[in-house]
Amino acid sequence: MRLPSLLALLVTGVALMLVGFQLYTAATTPLSAIYQRSAHLTLVLVLVFLIRPLHPRAPVALRWSLDGALICLALAAGGYLWLEYDLIVERMGWYEPLDIWLGAALVVLLLEATRRTLGWVMTALALAFLTYTFAGPWLPGPLAHKGYSLERTVAQLYLTTEGIFGVPLGVAATYVFIFILFGVMLEATGAGRFFIDLAYALAGRRRGGPAKAAVIASGLMASFSGSAIANAATTGAFTIPLMKRLGYRPAEAAGVEAAASTGGQIMPPIMGAGAFLMAEYTGVPYLDIVTMALVPALLYFLTVYLFVDAIAAKRGMTGQAREDLPRVGAVLRQGGHFLLPLAVLLYYLVQGVSPTRVGFVAVVAVFLVSLLRASSRLSPRDWVETLIGAARAALPVSIACATAGIVVGAVGLTGIGLKFSDLVVSLSGGHMLPALVLVALASLVLGMGLPVTAAYIVLVVLAGPALQDLGLALITAHMVVFWLSQDSNVTPPVALAAYATAGIAGAAPMRAGLQAWKFAKGLYLIPLLMIYAPGILLTGPPPGIAFDILVALAAVVALVPALEGQLLAPVRAWERLALLGTTVLLVLPQAQARLAGLGLLAVLLALNLLRARAQG
Repeated sequence: MRLPSLLALLVTGVALMLVGFQLYTAATTPLSAIYQRSAHLTLVLVLVFLIRPLHPRAPVALRWSLDGALICLALAAGGYLWLEYDLIVERMGWYEPLDIWLGAALVVLLLEATRRTLGWVMTALALAFLTYTFAGPWLPGPLAHKGYSLERTVAQLYLTTEGIFGVPLGVAATYVFIFILFGVMLEATGAGRFFIDLAYALAGRRRGGPAKAAVIASGLMASFSGSAIANAATTGAFTIPLMKRLGYRPAEAAGVEAAASTGGQIMPPIMGAGAFLMAEYTGVPYLDIVTMALVPALLYFLTVYLFVDAIAAKRGMTGQAREDLPRVGAVLRQGGHFLLPLAVLLYYLVQGVSPTRVGFVAVVAVFLVSLLRASSRLSPRDWVETLIGAARAALPVSIACATAGIVVGAVGLTGIGLKFSDLVVSLSGGHMLPALVLVALASLVLGMGLPVTAAYIVLVVLAGPALQDLGLALITAHMVVFWLSQDSNVTPPVALAAYATAGIAGAAPMRAGLQAWKFAKGLYLIPLLMIYAPGILLTGPPPGIAFDILVALAAVVALVPALEGQLLAPVRAWERLALLGTTVLLVLPQAQARLAGLGLLAVLLALNLLRARAQG
């Protein structure tokens, strides 16, 4: 057998083993923490070393010898925990040399897998925190600590659930993988095309129809994909050419799709890995978290939708002709069966079934539903490729979560989290808004090299306690940090989703990033509203919830024309300033300020409506 054929066979075998292990533990009961997480990580590392070579141009002989050795070492480190963990627990505090050697080997393997999968930034961050555990005695001022030996550091990272095998990897090894599989299966069976057609049927005739369809399609796709870049690549291939044809500039079309696709990370019920991580970190049930996230996510999509409408109104764009669009009834007849797995997922969540079991039931539902139409049936070969695709899609998330465990372990060992929290509180003068600005800046810096999930984990460990010290509830602090962590998708100089759509649109990446940053302003406004209008999280008495939602809607409606200069009619310069002032009033916590903002917005809307009617 030729080497490439052998490699393909190995990749297929390991990927199917990973999928099989995850499906089995989801259908029965996940193993205890170390066993579940170590088995998952071992298979993930083996798969990474099989499909991601040391270097694209590395000689075949070197690749097979070096990567083969790394795979054997990964199997040894993972297998050792399976065979010896009960004995390790019995002698906790007294470590055998083999414990430390294999632990150190696993750390090195994980760093190399991180470099191959996520690049140097995440690897360098983990190395920096590792170095910090040793260098404490030689550091100045508040950064100093007593320092820890190699044995103590490796034991923390390898032999406990406070390091590599901590909560982030636990979430990846249980909830996240099964929902990635769910999304990949839906996409493979044709659900993506169904949601895009449904969006065009609903919004295609309105002005700026393709752009509005992009927003709606991304919202629908987000309900199962949970990935900004996957959304951008899937829906953008259809929506961006139509937006350009209608009159949107290439950078605008790319920006709209990137901003809309970013909603994939914040739209219930999946929310990428965020909802699962929040549930584990806060102890709040998963169903409660996705319920709290619903209104903010809808407000975000409304923000992007209003930007799209404003551009279409300014340029006199129209929608597509009815004959060029699919009909809602026809779309539902052809693909409505794809809604059944989502209905099953939501039903079992409401019944209080664990997310892992819900994910398994949803996966089974996708398979059964795919048999209902010839267009969605897959051959055995296609199913195998789909399962391999799901395993590949899970690699970056699992590696990011495991490497984030190195950071979390170092933070817990050295106490740097408390020092960072004290620094944020001190620099902010004890005020919430400056603290949020500092957290947003830290998020932007982290997002330049870290995936959203990793940025959220690192930031919430470091800055979450500071927001709580300033008065935020635990779940609100996590929700705010998670939202701010999304800006790496749409904020230059590194705007990953915008760069993906720029390639489709033929736009300059930086221009696409700037447009995406404008359209995604909800990422900054809505966290403020979570703090000062907490009713949008559906917490508190019903009258307070209703008023806060009204205030949030008004703030979104005021912000968009203030930035874009268009409402029902063009907005004059003084009106734009007044709308910005209105937005500020609506965000303030004082009831009098909010009422004044609502009144001012009503006056500005009435003036704009009169001008629109006068202009015909």
